[in-house]
Amino acid sequence: MNDADLRYICTVIGNLSGLPIRLFQGGEQVFCHSLVKLPADPMKVCARELMAITDHVGYYVTPRFSYYGVVNSGEKKLIVGPATQVGGEERELRELAFRLDVPPEQTGAFLSAMREIVPMPLESILQMLCAVNFMLNGERLELKDLTIYDAEQRALRSTVERQQFHSRMSGDVNPAHNTMGIEREILRMVQHGDTRALEAWIATAPAVRGGVMAADQLRQLKNTFIVTCTLVSRAAITGGMTAEDALALSDSYIQKCELLRSPERISNLQFHMVADYTERVSRLRGERTTELTLKVANYVQHHLCERITAGGLAKELYLSREHLSKRFKAESGQSLTDYILREKVAEARRLLDYTDKSLASISAYLSFSSPSHFSRVFRQYTGCLPSEYRKK
Repeated sequence: MNDADLRYICTVIGNLSGLPIRLFQGGEQVFCHSLVKLPADPMKVCARELMAITDHVGYYVTPRFSYYGVVNSGEKKLIVGPATQVGGEERELRELAFRLDVPPEQTGAFLSAMREIVPMPLESILQMLCAVNFMLNGERLELKDLTIYDAEQRALRSTVERQQFHSRMSGDVNPAHNTMGIEREILRMVQHGDTRALEAWIATAPAVRGGVMAADQLRQLKNTFIVTCTLVSRAAITGGMTAEDALALSDSYIQKCELLRSPERISNLQFHMVADYTERVSRLRGERTTELTLKVANYVQHHLCERITAGGLAKELYLSREHLSKRFKAESGQSLTDYILREKVAEARRLLDYTDKSLASISAYLSFSSPSHFSRVFRQYTGCLPSEYRKK
């Protein structure tokens, strides 16, 4: 098939699906078609993983649960995506723009364009690509023949703790049940955001004997995952996560689990899911927790990359600014401004630890008025400048 035919196929697929599609030749992009105008290509953050896929048809699920489909034919590669089942949240899209180094003045356009991408199930994309693969490679493939490529899952397999979690949480097919006490202990850790206790439990946990929920071992593991995810998400809600956040995260994890065909990958994902919920609750709860402080914490976590004001927060919670400030100080032991800035600085520390983004980029992403303002605030709450922190 010549280049003109391939470009025609890409254009038709892009128009049909509403998803960006790219054509590569020998590792170099030679064509791109997208109905939405993106200031930066979101594919760049996972280009290495996508380019490493060599099967005729494959897919990659990102840590944020968006996904890409790939077709290979000789030196030619088609990459479709990103797509999601339900669309991305505001903060996730802003994080993506940050990772792509989208200039602040273009961030709004980037967010708008990403929201215009049509949500589509991964299965629909892969079925479409199987048809393209048949045209290019003369090969008949079905969904069950395809392989997941997920660097996060490979990393999750690397420690003994995660292997232990498989043996303790995946469930032995044994009629004798001993799960009630173990479930309560895990759910208590999630509800209280007790990450240290969870790590200690994994190292010394007893073996789990779960009930039989399917005759097939893979289905048994998936059913166990779904039950665990359901219970953990409810514990997280009790611990302070909003129902919308907890259930949306649960849906994403269950959808990802259904795509897996390896018991090891399912157990790894299960470990990550429990740890993720526990960490999220931990960030929300802090040391002193009340209904009001949880509402404030949820709001701040959702808007960390925006300019947060006491007035805007008070309006969101249907309180006067004065009443909110007074109650929050009484219930948390710190002022509202202090709390907001501490959370922004905590996020800045994570970005300095785990990314190579410039101080100016981090400052803009967290909506500080200027890099110098960011440095002053960071020093106020950590005792050192951002540049000094990164060197340490």
